[in-house]
Amino acid sequence: MIGNAGDMNVVVCVKQIPDPANPGSLDANNNLDRSSKLIIDDSDMYGVEMALQLVHAAGSGEVSLVSMAPNGETAGLRTALAMGAEKAVLVSDDTLKGSDALGTAKVLAAAIKRIEGADLILAATESSDGYTGTTPVQVAEILGLPSVTFAKHIEVDGSTVKVQRQTEAGYDEVTCPLPALVTVTAGVVEPRYPSFKGIMAAKGKPLDQVTVADLGIDAAQVGGDGAGQKITNVTAAEARKAGEVVVDEGDAFQKIVAFLDQLKVI
Repeated sequence: MIGNAGDMNVVVCVKQIPDPANPGSLDANNNLDRSSKLIIDDSDMYGVEMALQLVHAAGSGEVSLVSMAPNGETAGLRTALAMGAEKAVLVSDDTLKGSDALGTAKVLAAAIKRIEGADLILAATESSDGYTGTTPVQVAEILGLPSVTFAKHIEVDGSTVKVQRQTEAGYDEVTCPLPALVTVTAGVVEPRYPSFKGIMAAKGKPLDQVTVADLGIDAAQVGGDGAGQKITNVTAAEARKAGEVVVDEGDAFQKIVAFLDQLKVI
């Protein structure tokens, strides 16, 4: 699966989501309404930028994208193509509606197989509209690849990837053979803005749209029917209560201590 010697071919999983600036809504089955225009998830911008930098450091190669979205939506992919990615594969099929994380992983893994010579697969640690954090490692398992999560720095040395894996106490230094899948944390790099030239060039770059049947996947294994988990109910989060203001009249510290004691913090 590793590309030609000297080349660095990176595949980035890109999720296209409803604009977070607009209030989201759910359909009758408690699925997020994705009928409006979708945009690239901010968390995936870091993966795209990291991939572009790795290819630049290698001196040759290319960045490819894979995405799963309804209604043939390509706006988010076009953004990543305008940043510098070379091509994309979009899986768009009505049968995918209601897919869970594992169903999504099956689709992405099959789409990645369509891209020959992939040395490295990058993904965000989790999406902004799902937050399961499980899909990338499921993709790695399906493809039979090693995975490293929460990367804050990535280097490629020959057929090995070296990762600084972020932890609560600092970071671990991890190495593993290529090909591999690595999830990238937000803030690891500063994503570039697409230039006007890049935006115009993106319109002519290859974007292969495929269906579940094209991928050779049984439709019964994906979508709502194939999902192993169902959302049965959604309840709005409790409104945040106003805080208590403590006016210092010489005894503020006593009031604060008493308040913390009441919360059993001390």
